[in-house]
Amino acid sequence: MPFLPITREEMRERGIEQFDFIYVIGDAYVDHSSFGPAIISRVLEANGYSVGIISQPDWKDEKSISIFGEPRLGFLVSSGNMDSMVNHYTVAKKHRKVDAFTPGGVMGKRPDRAVTVYGNLIRRTYKHTPVILGGIEASLRRLAHYDYWSDQVRRSVLLDSGADLISYGMGELSIVAIADALAAGIDVHDITFIPGTVYRSKTLDHLIDPVVLPSFEEVRESKRTYAESFAIQYKNTDAINAKPMAEPYEGQGYIVQNPPSRPLTEQEMDDVYALPYMRAYHPSYEKDGGVPALGEIKYSLTSNRGCFGSCSFCALTFHEGRVVQTRSHASILAEAREMTEEKDFKGYIHDVGGPTADFRGPACKKQLTKGACPNRNCLFPEPCKNMVADHRDYVRLLRELKDIPGVKKVFIRSGIRFDYVLADKDQTFLSELVKDHISGQLRVAPEHVSNRVLSYMGKPRHEVYQEFIRRFDACNKKTGKQQYALPYFMSSHPGCDLEDAVELAEYIRDMGFIPEQAQDFYPTPSTLSTCMYYTGLDPRTMEPVYVPKSPHEKAMQRALIQYRNPENYELVCEALRRTHREDLIGFGPRCLVRPRKMAGEAGKPSRGKSANGRNARAGGRNGKPGKTGSDSSRAAAGKRTGAKPGTGRTKKTLRNVHKKK
Repeated sequence: MPFLPITREEMRERGIEQFDFIYVIGDAYVDHSSFGPAIISRVLEANGYSVGIISQPDWKDEKSISIFGEPRLGFLVSSGNMDSMVNHYTVAKKHRKVDAFTPGGVMGKRPDRAVTVYGNLIRRTYKHTPVILGGIEASLRRLAHYDYWSDQVRRSVLLDSGADLISYGMGELSIVAIADALAAGIDVHDITFIPGTVYRSKTLDHLIDPVVLPSFEEVRESKRTYAESFAIQYKNTDAINAKPMAEPYEGQGYIVQNPPSRPLTEQEMDDVYALPYMRAYHPSYEKDGGVPALGEIKYSLTSNRGCFGSCSFCALTFHEGRVVQTRSHASILAEAREMTEEKDFKGYIHDVGGPTADFRGPACKKQLTKGACPNRNCLFPEPCKNMVADHRDYVRLLRELKDIPGVKKVFIRSGIRFDYVLADKDQTFLSELVKDHISGQLRVAPEHVSNRVLSYMGKPRHEVYQEFIRRFDACNKKTGKQQYALPYFMSSHPGCDLEDAVELAEYIRDMGFIPEQAQDFYPTPSTLSTCMYYTGLDPRTMEPVYVPKSPHEKAMQRALIQYRNPENYELVCEALRRTHREDLIGFGPRCLVRPRKMAGEAGKPSRGKSANGRNARAGGRNGKPGKTGSDSSRAAAGKRTGAKPGTGRTKKTLRNVHKKK
């Protein structure tokens, strides 16, 4: 089938006089199953509803919202695949320069707080037409939430946008139920019974045993009350266990959240991914250079959704839920065969996964009938004794994909849980991962090395990561390959002080190379970590948490991760002095930086220190690997990437070496 209409002309070509729904989105229109608006619109179409797309309307022009006229049933609104504020701003609140979800990567084609702006734009023109919000931005702002960009607690986006309903989470089931209710003539204000929705109500008389949260005014005034409210919400994210929750607003009644939609069955997942996606951006974008985001996922396969990893800084618990849902092998293989027939396919499947690549089923059998445990996690602090760690199905799937004619290589890039790999007594998956499914480097996310910080992050102890690296190195030796673990680290997470940051820097020193990327913690709505950041309390225990908020301290923590960058020299030295670690300033092999001899040399990098901080290139001091780093870390040291001892300069970046291998 063709693309859904985005113009009046395309609407007429389909013979449509009035759309059932008009979908207003902040992204360019990409008809691919990795893009939420494409899934929702195709699901509605498969259920007999016509959908028109208004992509990136000019929010300063009210006429931009009425190009199709009024829809028969309602407007749908989404910011797109990303939260508009994260899309626009770095963690330092600086404007980004590129929007990968816009034709040509042009920035500025959507407003800040897109669903709020679009909702009000629609409401000014169509006073009584139902407006339903969806997507990640609305989903994670469905109740009162801390907003990092304005540094305040904001009320539910339902109130600020003027919309009638929110379809939160993965919305296939709820959006069809909403459509059916509207088509049956039910007034949008009476649609209060659909799981996975949020609505406004003057009373709670129609609810059975609701959880009444603290009022918006209370959570806005008291950080402790905010943390208490968040803890209640966190325990009500499972479709089986959750109860309706109501948040009072003075003089405006309640915002009511129904329990989440149930997880999709395997057949339902297959049906969603079998819909007639064009697997491309709309042809009208070709003149602008296309949509960059499609290139990242065009030849990737989604095999699952949901995640029981429960990292504190991740919003998946609130959005996709903790129960993993999967597609069948037949469904995934069918999509892979379609891929091989595309003219641009070069034989490489870039990824097979989801939020966590190697999750191919619920954490345990109990989750299917009793839901996810509200008071404990599956992997943290230790793997639950009831968890089933089993990679056999995933291994079989990867083998089947590899055997498809035209497929040269199947990669895994969406990330694995190394603690889940270790929990599996059968290490076949790790062996085959090393042998067949990485290209020179494996990206892993230990996030930190301080066990105290890791506990706030909801991540396994550092010793678990070290054991994984040991096994990873052993598998590489068996295959005769030189492949590297490329770790991601995070700075400035709640609970992380300068001493912890120095500990991380020492570990990086011993690895023998500097990570290419360092990520400051980014407080986004509806995560445990964001609650800690705002309140200074761990909502799981209500105990105080140290929070690095000063831009200067955050800069020091980040600089320590890339301590070889000459631009970071002063910040690193200051951090070492503040923590009384002057022993790390000197000429010894364990020092992080060298003292500057004279003022005239203040702008020059010392010998043995990398001349630029972008790389993961040079080895330990003077181009030699550190003494205590793992084999996979030491393999990235300077002498293997063409470093000249004493200069820190390299002939090739680590990435280019990996590509050649």
